[in-house]
Amino acid sequence: MNILSIEKLSKSYGMKNLFNNISFGIDENDKIGLIGVNGTGKSTFLKVIAGLEEADEGKVMIGNKIEVQYLSQNPHFDAVDTVLDQVFKGYSPIMKLLREYEQVLAAVSHSPENENLQKQLIVLSQQMDAMNGWQLESEAKIILTQLGITDFSAKVGTLSGGQRKRIALASALIHPADLLILDEPTNHIDNDTVAWLEDYLHKRKGALLMITHDRYFLDRVVNRIIELDKGNLYSYTGNYSLFLELKMQREADQEASENKRQNLLRNELAWMRRGARARTTKQKARIERFEKLSDEKVDLSHDKVEITAGASRLGRKIIELTDVSKSFEGRTVIQNFSYIVLRDDRMGIIGPNGSGKSTLLNLVTQQLSPDSGIIEIGQTVKIGYFSQENGDMDEDLRVIEYIKEEANFIPSADGGVITASQMLERFLFSPEMQWTPIRKLSGGEKRRLYLLRILMGSPNVLLLDEPTNDLDIQTLTILEDYLDEFPGAVIVVSHDRYFLDRVVEKVFAFEDSGVIRQYVGGYTDYQNTMALEARGEEDFQEKDISVESAQVERPKERSRKFTFKEQKEYEEIDAVIASVENEIQIVSNRINSTGSNFTLLQELTELQQQLEKKLAELFDRWTYLNELAEEIENNK
Repeated sequence: MNILSIEKLSKSYGMKNLFNNISFGIDENDKIGLIGVNGTGKSTFLKVIAGLEEADEGKVMIGNKIEVQYLSQNPHFDAVDTVLDQVFKGYSPIMKLLREYEQVLAAVSHSPENENLQKQLIVLSQQMDAMNGWQLESEAKIILTQLGITDFSAKVGTLSGGQRKRIALASALIHPADLLILDEPTNHIDNDTVAWLEDYLHKRKGALLMITHDRYFLDRVVNRIIELDKGNLYSYTGNYSLFLELKMQREADQEASENKRQNLLRNELAWMRRGARARTTKQKARIERFEKLSDEKVDLSHDKVEITAGASRLGRKIIELTDVSKSFEGRTVIQNFSYIVLRDDRMGIIGPNGSGKSTLLNLVTQQLSPDSGIIEIGQTVKIGYFSQENGDMDEDLRVIEYIKEEANFIPSADGGVITASQMLERFLFSPEMQWTPIRKLSGGEKRRLYLLRILMGSPNVLLLDEPTNDLDIQTLTILEDYLDEFPGAVIVVSHDRYFLDRVVEKVFAFEDSGVIRQYVGGYTDYQNTMALEARGEEDFQEKDISVESAQVERPKERSRKFTFKEQKEYEEIDAVIASVENEIQIVSNRINSTGSNFTLLQELTELQQQLEKKLAELFDRWTYLNELAEEIENNK
């Protein structure tokens, strides 16, 4: 059933045309992802649909009794509200009741002897029974807990920006709605919470329309993609992976159509140049055809960020951390962490919100000092730090002035130079936009500009703190390609699972009490390792419990089939062996490039021996599982 229809919708800001004469509809079971380059008007499009902005032309028609709930990318908060006050914002009777109930309940907890408050609480409890408010209250608290918010009475004004965004997300999720509109819901939440939200939205009934840069999220949640491109809207049935195939086909069809038009136009142009005489109806029609062909030009240029930049020379010593610890208000966030950053490291840092990931980057950049331990930075190291905030961006500056503050040109990889203006054009800032004040840019365009400024400094070590927040998918794709060729170390804090899988070769996970543990591979490899370790611990516990009976009783003849755990282990052990072999190769390469650092050489040699021992154990286990599989097959 169709719940919302859009007809001939247009919207412009000044001379910039965001979308033009677009039409589409949303059905009750649609889960739609909206994508497009930053600055194309995605957030504005959502606001128009939600009724928060007026379109210049066109209509948005919503079915009778259809409820729409909208989560802004930058939601408004009342600093004096509690968490639950903010979650239960709204004018519906149930939301008013929930707010009043929570307020009276909090008052009763402070004044339990107040009879008037007790009577109010009884009346409100009866109303909660009648309106089924308990279920909604319980769901709100469960969602808040899943999103990492456990103090429901905390004042919103005391919370961080990321915590506030999660409160707004909880509010959007618990409000009954036929159409849920979300603008970048995965920003500011950690990997585990993204996975939970992914599952929640996948199971949720009702329509969904959202903007997100998380490609795994799009793949696993949506069944339709709509793309804003140069003012036009294109719709594709399927998830993100299918969208890539369908978009390629659409662009190929457009190119073929344009080539055909160009051929016709050349023929008509040749006829016109021979001296067309507009005396007959037939000749007039042919002239009109020529003019129509001339006006039908299709824009086949593709907005594409191109990043080409050289980096300054990097010496042997990069960054060395030795027994580094850091605490805040008695809570340890980093404990005795040691690591030597290598020239071509690709490190991903993960962990729950507030675990200390950004703190580690701030220690490396010396914006913070460790409580204990030593951080040494090589003399040739030039750090480019792409932080979560846009630095001290003077929004009165024009775009090109902001970039030229860093550099007028940079060396290219081929030994030439690229001017600031040329780099801006590669970052989709046209010559006209380069003279635009920064304050007139969209949030995503500001992030893209900030990234360019970092790269204009020709760094040889890149620190990226949540780089996928507010950057469009196309920019992320090109950034990933750039990092493939970047001739220096890259350290990334990110909750974007796709980005981590695409970029990093080792993962550093923040665990309990500030312990940071290293894993080889990307995020998926990390997840697989954790799953195997969890199963290994269960197997060990089972063997430990049964060891006494095994000594007394005669072992029973083994059932000729896999247990569930053995089946999973059999399916995954080849990948685990390959991961360990890759880790051994990495360590071997490090040993070969260590030079005269004998302390590091000894550590690496010990690590190599441990890994080779682990590999031998895995091969023994592989042999056992394959022999068992063969025996099971023979007994069928």
